[in-house]
Amino acid sequence: MTPAAPHPEDTGAAPAARRRPGGRTARIRTQVLDAVLAELGEHGYDGLTVDAVAARAGVHRATVYRRWGDVGGLLADVLDAAGDDDWQPPDTGSLQGDLAALNHEIQAALTAQPPIVTALIAASFRSEQADRAQRRLWEDRYARCEIIVSRAVRRGELPPRTDARRLLIAATAPLYHQLVLLRTPPDPHLPDHAARTAALAASAGAFAEPPPAGGFPGPAGPGA
Repeated sequence: MTPAAPHPEDTGAAPAARRRPGGRTARIRTQVLDAVLAELGEHGYDGLTVDAVAARAGVHRATVYRRWGDVGGLLADVLDAAGDDDWQPPDTGSLQGDLAALNHEIQAALTAQPPIVTALIAASFRSEQADRAQRRLWEDRYARCEIIVSRAVRRGELPPRTDARRLLIAATAPLYHQLVLLRTPPDPHLPDHAARTAALAASAGAFAEPPPAGGFPGPAGPGA
C-alpha cells in the first residue's frame, strides 16, 4: 500500500467517473508520464523540468505545457495514473500473512532503484498539485486494503468493530519511519515483525471501536 512506482502503460480499467483518452492522445500521455518518472528518478524534483520531459518523451514542449501546465500538473497526472491500476492487496489466508506480504511490497517499492516512490513522496511536499494527487492515491490504497481487515473479521481473527485504517497504519508505519524518515538500510525482518506486532495488538482489541452510545451487549437490547 504505497504510491508504488507507477507505470502508465500498465494501468487497468479506470473508474467509471474517470475516462481516459485513447489512440494518439493515450500514447502521448504514456510517453510523457514515462518521461516524468525517468527524469524524476535520475534528477529528483529540483531537476525535473517541462522541457526535459518533452525532449525525453519526443513531443513538442507546447504539447506538454498545453495539457499539463507545469511540473506540478505532470506529477499529479503520474499519481492519478497510478490510481487507475488493478492492484489488490495480498490474500494469504491470515491477517498476519496479509500484512507481512503487504509490508514486503512496500519495502520493495521504497528501496527500488531508481528511487521513484521516495522521489514522488518528496515531491508532494514541494507541489500542491502533487500533494492533492498523492492524497487521492493514499485514500484509494487504504480503501482497497480494508478488505484485509474485513476478511480477518470474518475469519474470527479480529473483533467485529476493528478500525481498518488505524490497523493498517500501525502495521505499515514502521517501514516508512525507518526507510523514509530515518533512511536506515532495509531490514529484511522488519516487514514480518511489524505485521506480527500489529496483528497481535489488533487481535487483542487495540483497534476496536467502542459500541454505539446507549447500546447494550446483550441480545435483548435497550428497554428489555
